[in-house]
Amino acid sequence: MLDFPEWLTANQVPAPLDPLLHDWLFVDKGSLTRRLTALAEGAFSVTPLQQGWQQLRDDECTALGVATGSQGWVREVYLCGHRQPWVFARSVAARQALEDSSLDLQHLGSRSLGELLFSDRAFTRGPLEARHYPAAWLPEEARQDGLWARRSCFSQGSLDVLVAEIFLPALWRAARIDQ
Repeated sequence: MLDFPEWLTANQVPAPLDPLLHDWLFVDKGSLTRRLTALAEGAFSVTPLQQGWQQLRDDECTALGVATGSQGWVREVYLCGHRQPWVFARSVAARQALEDSSLDLQHLGSRSLGELLFSDRAFTRGPLEARHYPAAWLPEEARQDGLWARRSCFSQGSLDVLVAEIFLPALWRAARIDQ
């Protein structure tokens, strides 16, 4: 397995990835929710884990262009196929930009943020980046080293929403991709 400790775009990856893995990490096929729903043959759900205002991680502050230690809205969920967590998703937005916008992230509940962002044509998606996600950043029950993650930033005016999607082993089994 390649050592992949930093967020990199597809053209920054030092060695070629397996084509199927590259497809999931770097090929923008629109909403991951739609792709997971198709793979699950409609048996898709979102399980909220936690959301609220908290201090953003340094890599998130850098990606959002805000000062280190800034406060932001953080939402963590599992994206599930057949009631099994397939993806851990962490979405963040800087506090001031979110408060100045009309986007209501506090009342999403079990709805997919991805669907909301893709249905609003005012949002544009930045480049996809990928890395091995640190186990310490995962929920305790999902902690393991070497999980692949991707992220991209959705922008609307001065609001940026950074969405990270961490692919869990159950997804690779369902998609029949060897890891």
